[in-house]
Amino acid sequence: MKRKLSLDDIAKHFKVSKSTVSKALNDSHEISRRTKEKIVAYAKEHKYRPNLNAINLRKEPSLSVGVIIPNILNYFFAQVISGVEKILNDNGYNMIACISNESYKKEVAITQMLRKGAISGLLVSLAEETGRLDKIEHFEPFFNIGIPVVMFDRVSTKLQCDKVTIDDTKTAYNATEHLIKSGCKRIAVVSLLGDLEISRLRINGYSQCLKNHGIDLEQSLIFEKLEKSLMEVEIKKLLSSGKVDAILGLEEEAGVTSLLTANSLGIKIPEELSIICFTNGILPKYVRPSLTSISQHGYYMGERAAKQLVERIEQNGSEKTFKTEVIKTTMIERESTKLLST
Repeated sequence: MKRKLSLDDIAKHFKVSKSTVSKALNDSHEISRRTKEKIVAYAKEHKYRPNLNAINLRKEPSLSVGVIIPNILNYFFAQVISGVEKILNDNGYNMIACISNESYKKEVAITQMLRKGAISGLLVSLAEETGRLDKIEHFEPFFNIGIPVVMFDRVSTKLQCDKVTIDDTKTAYNATEHLIKSGCKRIAVVSLLGDLEISRLRINGYSQCLKNHGIDLEQSLIFEKLEKSLMEVEIKKLLSSGKVDAILGLEEEAGVTSLLTANSLGIKIPEELSIICFTNGILPKYVRPSLTSISQHGYYMGERAAKQLVERIEQNGSEKTFKTEVIKTTMIERESTKLLST
């Protein structure tokens, strides 16, 4: 049986100290980028995995898990955190919750801070800016030192790890089809999700549905990269033009703002305009008329992501196959859409 590669082996290969190798694998600023890249590449090529038993002999095993979410004001992520905390508490782990505020730089700083602490694993949903820049290198050091990572909701296909998501394409397809079956033909998309992968997947589902129902796709009806400060103005322009009879909001704020703007313009909902949005938070239930929304079951997603991570931690690196769990969504029909005839 082939002997596992050790820190000593890597250190001898590069004629450096074990400390240098350890710092390189932890992405320490004390080591030059060139040296880090060579050591990390060599470790990956030879499938190096840290000796966790040896690590635990030097320090008490960590009972803490890092969690990075992009926005605490979002009801969905608040629900996710609740689900995560429940599972971690049940299994004897503490939660270190961190908020990136949709910032790539802050997300990088958080990962550096968490690596310096004693965490057993990491749960993460990407910041919008991280998605736009398509830069996920700051997560690589966790894999290099054997800390498992589970991504949820906003994930990256570039990272080989466990993931918990919804089927964004299928969900957007079904929502668009619901609007079409209720008689809508000119359906606009409104989003604050920017360049996140989930935005592209949802727009793909919307586009495919239009095509399958023989409706031409109009790029002028897709507002996928709205800035929050300009969203209401852009929606008002769209609705004032009289060109649309439905809106699909790719997150809750887009749907709620669309509904309130339509109310201010005297547009009758759902007679003249139908609206569906992703995320079934508090506001969709209490705005008037109430807003049809798609529940992504945030609490359950948090539970499932935390369970996957706990399993990874307790497997101690023995399981090499990663899995993606897809959570089924539910459309909650309310007053902003017409009832479909049975």
